[in-house]
Amino acid sequence: MSSTEVNKVVLAYSGGLDTSIILKWLQDVYDCEVVTFTAD
Repeated sequence: MSSTEVNKVVLAYSGGLDTSIILKWLQDVYDCEVVTFTAD
């Protein structure tokens, strides 16, 4: 993995358990802003 700093992540959010967990994980591990995209 490169040493590039991650500032913002866009996550396709389904509302399920997996995306709910990964959202918090991304915030904790990468200390970044997470923007979610939800479509119907």
